[in-house]
Amino acid sequence: MPEVVISDPEAVKQLHREFIRAGSDVVEAFTYYGHRTKLRLIGKEHLVEPLNRNALKIAREVINEFPDKELLLAGNVSNTTIYNADDPNCRKEIREMFVEQLTWAKEANVDFIIAETFSDLGEAELALEVIKEFQIPAVVTLAIHTSCKTTEDIGVLEALQRLSAKGAAVVGLNCARGPKTILPLLKDVIGKIKTPIACLPVGYSTSEEFPTFQSFSTRDRKYTDLDGHTCTRYEFADFAKEAVALGVKYLGTCCGGAPHHVRAIAEALGRKPISSQFSANLALHFAFGQKKSLTTTSESTVEKNFSYGEKM
Repeated sequence: MPEVVISDPEAVKQLHREFIRAGSDVVEAFTYYGHRTKLRLIGKEHLVEPLNRNALKIAREVINEFPDKELLLAGNVSNTTIYNADDPNCRKEIREMFVEQLTWAKEANVDFIIAETFSDLGEAELALEVIKEFQIPAVVTLAIHTSCKTTEDIGVLEALQRLSAKGAAVVGLNCARGPKTILPLLKDVIGKIKTPIACLPVGYSTSEEFPTFQSFSTRDRKYTDLDGHTCTRYEFADFAKEAVALGVKYLGTCCGGAPHHVRAIAEALGRKPISSQFSANLALHFAFGQKKSLTTTSESTVEKNFSYGEKM
């Protein structure tokens, strides 16, 4: 719901702050789906320009709140949901949408552009082509669904090779798949592309049976019944270690990802972001911990609590 940058900008600012405190190096302007196709669908096409400009302004303002950190401002373009490789008019319309979003991003002096969640390689290539015209570095990531290929039936390796050859600064995968089912798609890619590889899974515990978070739900409940499938912070910590060992250079989260997931990634990489001061220390827990609290509680009571805790 990118319109929130207009309806409730302070909420967006607070979310940016939380991700920074959790360890994110990038503040991404909230312009995903902030293009004419999506806004037209909800009767708000007239908000395209103020939405994009406000999102970029909000992101910059929050970055300025953290002068001691070397943060990057990222603009964003995304899949348009109308791509049709066989329709020149459609390609023209999409190009025009990318151009106007990138014009505003360029004026906001972004450090780079994230072009993301493309299932059509052709649309990703079109986005990259336009970004290069603006002479801004591009991180381009694909969303790979249950077929394990793009909609054109192109494998991940070939698709990323093409994006790399066309000048993307970083290529990789985002969205659709959780930590356990997204990394296997990159095992045959690492080492075969010189461009740094990105991996940004959704915050849901996908599996071989349910490889994408969309596959958890029936059609009438897509995206709305995922609460019970949410990843723990430990899954993201494990993901970060495995991804780095594999050779992934650009890490993050996507749909369903939360600040505590980002903090888990950062801590797994040996960092201590601001919010690490609030990370759980169960060694101090009255029932599950290993250390006795400095209270008047008798030792026998503490031991009883520990014993009880193990049975809970």
